[in-house]
This record gives sequence, structure tokens and C-alpha cells, in this order.
Amino acid sequence: MGRSLIADAPRYQALYENLVKWLDDHGISVMGVWAEHFNVGWALRAAQRVAGRINVTLRFWLIALVYLILGLLEVGDICRKIEALNNPEVSRVLLNGSAATAIKFRKYLWVRTQMSALTGLLVGLFALATGLQFAAEWGVIAFVLNYIPFIGPFIATLFPTLLAMTQFDSWQAVLGAFIGLNIIQFIVGSYVEPRVSGGVLSISPFVVLFAIFFWTFLWGLIGTFIGVPITLAILTFCSQHPSSRWVSDLLGESEPGAAGKA
Repeated sequence: MGRSLIADAPRYQALYENLVKWLDDHGISVMGVWAEHFNVGWALRAAQRVAGRINVTLRFWLIALVYLILGLLEVGDICRKIEALNNPEVSRVLLNGSAATAIKFRKYLWVRTQMSALTGLLVGLFALATGLQFAAEWGVIAFVLNYIPFIGPFIATLFPTLLAMTQFDSWQAVLGAFIGLNIIQFIVGSYVEPRVSGGVLSISPFVVLFAIFFWTFLWGLIGTFIGVPITLAILTFCSQHPSSRWVSDLLGESEPGAAGKA
């Protein structure tokens, strides 16, 4: 696919020139703005920002990996220390909350795998139905990138659209491919997955979406990855103690017939 995109570089150049000409014909000059803002200095600054962000992200994941390895090595000792605490209630909350959180983490990853597989299947079928090249490859890419909330689906939509620009002769077909891919990503990512996650994990679908947006706002891409697991851990530990159980009851998925029982 990369070779195909590179081979179509003359076609992209022609599309760009046609767009500039169309804008000029309608009294919109972009060459001056392009030369003023998108120059070598801008490209270098953009490359530095991207490289810096990648560097920070890799450092974060390396540190997280080291902490994870060290933590796993001490699981047995930590359990024994918690069991030896003088407060049995605190021991119970910590041990039961940790065990329940681990179970929910595994369920969460399984749900994300299922939703990623569904997204990849729908994207592949859509590409095949519309005659887009590399239908199977786009499905695999959509499956893998769906593990990265927001950014992954965006990339999985952008590149097939770029290929459609050189393959299809009309802009209506390109726009249709772009809209169709976004509809698939939106329905699965913003409707189906939150509802499935909410039902499996006993958490409100609204809380699932809010957790992603909130932790992404605080920590960027890293928050996007760990937003839902953090929220799951908080709600699970809150449900282990009577004084904080109301938080889990309020933000968790309501059980069928609960309102009738009340």
C-alpha cells in the first residue's frame, strides 16, 4: 500500500494543482498563504514537535513497562503484607478490589478485541463493496488501529480516503468512501462499543465515553489508553466498601428491573 501511495504521487500533484487552479478561478489565492506559512522553517518546527512528542511517549511507555515488571515481581509479597494488616476491613477491600479489577481489565481487553475485529470486518467489507483496492489490508489496519482510541480510527479512515482520491474518478465517490468509513468508525466506536463495554463491565456507557474524553484532556494520548481502566479500577474499589458503594451504584450500569423493585 505504501508503494501504491508513492507511485501515485504524480496524481496527487495533479489533484493539488487542479484544486489551486479552481480556487484561483474563484478569487481565492492560496499560493501566497502557502509560501508564507508552510515553508522550510515550518516543516522543521513541525518535525521537531512530532519527534519530541514521540520521544516523550516512548519514555513514558518505557517507564510504565519497568514499573509493571517490578510490580509483578512483588505481587506475592504485597498480598502477604496486605493480609497481615491489623485492619481486616482494609485488607478485604484491597484484596477483593484488586482481584475484581483484574477480572474487569481482562474483560475490557476482550471487548476491545471484539470491537476491533468488528470494525476491521466492516471496513474490509465496505472497501470490497466499493471497489477500493487492498480491502483486506484496510480491514487488518482498522483492526489494529482500533486499539488506539480516536487517533487510530482517524488514521484508518484517512489513508483509504487518500487511496480513493487516485482510484475513483469523481469527488462524489471519494466523499462517499470517506463518509462511509467514518460512519462505521462512529457507530462501532461511539455507540456499539460503549454499550457492550457498559453491559459487560457494569458501567454506564456515558461514563465510558466521558472517561475517554476526560483522561485524554488531562494526559493526551496516554490518557486515551488508560482512561477506561482507571475509571474501572476506581468504581471497582468504591463498590467494595459500604461508605463508597454509592459511587459505583450511581455510575454503574443499572440492572434490569431495578426501577420496578424500587
